[in-house]
Amino acid sequence: MSFRITGLSPEPFRPLFGLSETELRTQNVLRMVVDDHPGYPDRITLREVPKGETVLLVNHVSMPEATPYRASHAIFIWEGASERYDAIGEVPEVMRRRLLSLRGFDEGGLLLDADVVDGAGIETVISRLFANPSIATIHVHNAKQGCFSGRIDRA
Repeated sequence: MSFRITGLSPEPFRPLFGLSETELRTQNVLRMVVDDHPGYPDRITLREVPKGETVLLVNHVSMPEATPYRASHAIFIWEGASERYDAIGEVPEVMRRRLLSLRGFDEGGLLLDADVVDGAGIETVISRLFANPSIATIHVHNAKQGCFSGRIDRA
């Protein structure tokens, strides 16, 4: 099964880059300096952010559809990130090293199936979920923290 993993577009986050702490607080955003590696996964580049760099902790709506599955949670954005991860058949290392929750949704945003997998075995679950032709997209979340990690579509 061919699949495509994408990170988030940097566009919605660009207006936050470089804002003062006060301006960020008014938007419920926190700036943090990365003090551990790994530990701060960027949702645009789908890479671990290096020590000393800054991240923005933001609330992200990962499921905007008006269904009971509408969802949002905190995520890290590498301040200044501009290159969105977009690859066919490749799993970024940031996903490989985590326990993941994969959630398969139909076109209307309804959950049809889900599973938890060690990132090293993610392809097996992707194939199983996409074997259901009604599953249009898979959302990946870090299982422990619950935050959105990335999106998987059929390639």
